[in-house]
Amino acid sequence: MSELPIVVIGAGPQGLAAAAHLVERGENVIVIERGSSPAAAVTEWGHVRLFSGWPELTDAAARRLLEPTGWTAPTAGYPTGATWVSDYLTPLANAFGERIHYRTTVTGVARQGRDKVVDAGRKSQPFVVHTVDADGIESRVLARAVVDASGTWGLPNPAGADGFPAVGERTASDLISYRIPADVSELAGAHVVIVGAGHSATHTVLRLSELVRRSAGTRVTWLLRRGSASNVFGGGTGDQLPERAALGSRVRKVIDDGVVDVVTGFRVAEFQRDGDSLTIVAEDGRDVVGVERVFALTGFRPDTDILRGVRIDLDPALEAVAGIASEIDPNIHSCGSVGATGARQLAQPEEGLFIVGAKSYGRAPTFLALTGYEQVRSVAAHLVGDHEGAARTELALPDTGVCGGSGDFDDDASGCCAAPTVLQIGSKPLTILDPARSLTLETS
Repeated sequence: MSELPIVVIGAGPQGLAAAAHLVERGENVIVIERGSSPAAAVTEWGHVRLFSGWPELTDAAARRLLEPTGWTAPTAGYPTGATWVSDYLTPLANAFGERIHYRTTVTGVARQGRDKVVDAGRKSQPFVVHTVDADGIESRVLARAVVDASGTWGLPNPAGADGFPAVGERTASDLISYRIPADVSELAGAHVVIVGAGHSATHTVLRLSELVRRSAGTRVTWLLRRGSASNVFGGGTGDQLPERAALGSRVRKVIDDGVVDVVTGFRVAEFQRDGDSLTIVAEDGRDVVGVERVFALTGFRPDTDILRGVRIDLDPALEAVAGIASEIDPNIHSCGSVGATGARQLAQPEEGLFIVGAKSYGRAPTFLALTGYEQVRSVAAHLVGDHEGAARTELALPDTGVCGGSGDFDDDASGCCAAPTVLQIGSKPLTILDPARSLTLETS
C-alpha cells in the first residue's frame, strides 16, 4: 500500500493545510473537493469578516510551499472570508495543480473487499474512496490513508430546541435561513427574528441593527435558549482576540440601546404560518408574532454518512471524535482551554483514517483554524512515521476570557460566565478569569 496515495476529503482551510504538510514530506496526495473551487464553504460566507487576524489564518507548511512562488503571507488585518480565499486559499490550491479533483463528491469510504463487519485481514487492505463527479460518473480511488476534512457547513442545526426541526419548520422553509445574510436591505420595515447565541447569530444581529437604525418600522427580535444573555457578550478585555472582544461589546450596546429585543429562555417548538407571516411558539407557550423572516443560526453538526462503511469512534453527545470530546465538551468544562488535539487523540479504530478540522469537533462550538492546523500537522507526521513530531504539541490558542459551560442554561444567573472574581492576596489583587474557546467564522 505504500505506493497508494493519501486521500484528503475537502479543499477547505484544513484540507489544504493537510495536503501541504503531506506534500512537504514527499507523500502522494489526492484532494477531493465537492465544490468547483477551493474553500467552497468559506466562499458562501465570504461577506463576513473574520475576528481572527491573518497570523492565525495561515498554516506553516502552506506558507513554506507558497513563498518560493513569490507569494507573501499577509501579516496584519482581519480579512473577510472572500479575502481569505482570494489571498491565501486559492493560491495554495493552485500550487497543488491536478492533485485536487473538483466537482467530485465522496459518497463513501470503505476497506477494499471488506465490509464494516469483517475483521480478517482488514488492516492489510487499502481504503476505497467512492466518488461521483458532476456528470454522474462513479469512481473508486484506492488509498493507503484517508483524512476527512469535509467540515460541517452542509448540515446546519434546525431552529427546533430539541435538535429536530420544530413543528412547521419545514413548511416555513422559504421564510427561514440558516446562513448569515449578505444583504439585509430587502428586510427594511420587516419583523426579523434571530435564533441562536453564537458568533454567526451575533454578526447577524449587528448587521440587522444597522437596518433598524436607518429604516423605520424594522424590528429585530433575538431568541436565546439560555436563561441569560451574558455569554453572548464575550470576554471583553479578557479576550486575546481584539476583534472578537469588539463583537461582544458592539452587540451589548445595541441591546442596551434598545435597538434589538432579546428574549431569553425561549426554546422554539413550533412555527405557525399565516400567509407570509409566522408566529413562533416556545416550549413554555410563549410566542413571538408577526414574524416575516427568521435566521436560525444554531450551529452545525457533522455528516458522517460517508463513513458508514468504516469503524469510527465518536462521542455520543457531541458527535465529535471521541479522543478529543472530553477536552471540548461544554457540558463538562465550565471553563478551561483546549488541550492537544493531535494524531493520538484523533486516531480512529480504522487505522489510517483521521477526521480533522471542524468535523472532528462535531457539534461543539469551539473550533478555531489554529486548532485545525495543529491537527493536520500532527496527523501528517504520524502518517509518514514521524511519531516524535506527531506527539509534539505546537498549539497556543488565544483566551476568550469567558467560558462556555451549560450551568446557566435554565437559570437567569450567568453561571460560569459571570463577571470575573477578584481576590485580594496580600497587597496584590488577583483576577480569576475562566477562559474558553469560541467558534470562529472560519467554520460557520
